[in-house]
Amino acid sequence: MVSSALTECENMTLLFESFELLGFQYPPNLKFLLLFFFFLMYILTLSGNGLILLVVALEPQLHKPMYWFLCHLSVMDMMVSSLVVPKLIAWLIESSGTISFAGCVSQLFFFHFLGCTECFLYTVMAFDRFLAICKPLHYGTLMNHHVCFCLSFGTWFGGSLHSVIETSITFHLPYGRGILVNYIFCDIPAVLKLACADTSLNEMVTLVDVGLVAMTCFLLILTSYAYIISAILRIPTAKRRHRAFSTCTAHITLVLIYYVPVVYTYLRPPSQDSLDKVVAMFYTAVTPCLNPLIYTLRNKEMKIGLQRLWYRKLPHSLTN
Repeated sequence: MVSSALTECENMTLLFESFELLGFQYPPNLKFLLLFFFFLMYILTLSGNGLILLVVALEPQLHKPMYWFLCHLSVMDMMVSSLVVPKLIAWLIESSGTISFAGCVSQLFFFHFLGCTECFLYTVMAFDRFLAICKPLHYGTLMNHHVCFCLSFGTWFGGSLHSVIETSITFHLPYGRGILVNYIFCDIPAVLKLACADTSLNEMVTLVDVGLVAMTCFLLILTSYAYIISAILRIPTAKRRHRAFSTCTAHITLVLIYYVPVVYTYLRPPSQDSLDKVVAMFYTAVTPCLNPLIYTLRNKEMKIGLQRLWYRKLPHSLTN
């Protein structure tokens, strides 16, 4: 009986050329407001993160490891937003969220690739702040260009390895329980509900894999900041303590914004709660827009770089 059901599912999988993303429920009179909101978030994400890349590239005083890693974060934010938000906007316009099977596989792969890479990157950024504050005399030697390149490459490689594993075990299953993905994009918990097989092993592997990566990185970040706070409290002058704290608060804020949705989504039993979709919309549409805002408002060097870029372009614009 079970084998015949599995055979039927395998045969149905061959017929599946696409999935249908159900998105989220909303009052019809809010459609244009939601369209404007997601479009605005997407434009702000691309422009804000793009501006960070431009400022860091053009301002020599920002050619430091901290801003090198920040540029990688900006690229990831633009990619995550571009992976989900345009499809969400198209779903609102057309009232249809059709996505091809290959597109679903690609979306799931790149989402977990970018998510895991970002997790590693936050850990590397915490390590960079640890060296800058706790080992200032050796910082230039320890965090040189070669080390920065290796650390950034390691984050991208680690994220790709994680995503290859997750995507492979997810789409190795036979799918035959319909084509309706009850989510705003193709993610593991939503896609597994369509598998015509026992998914308990997949759910366990996902929980262990995501949990191990997230919690290990989070503990390393906490350890780094325990040393950082201890070192800052030993600084004799209040002005220097405030400056040291200000370079870390932006990173701490981003870490919290990143980890709360991850813990809520992946480190708990699967559910059909509509709040899951709200959380997903937050960390795919809103969070990538907040990152450049947090770093530019709370970072003195970034604000100076933006001002210099503005005044550099201002005379040219006035002469035209």
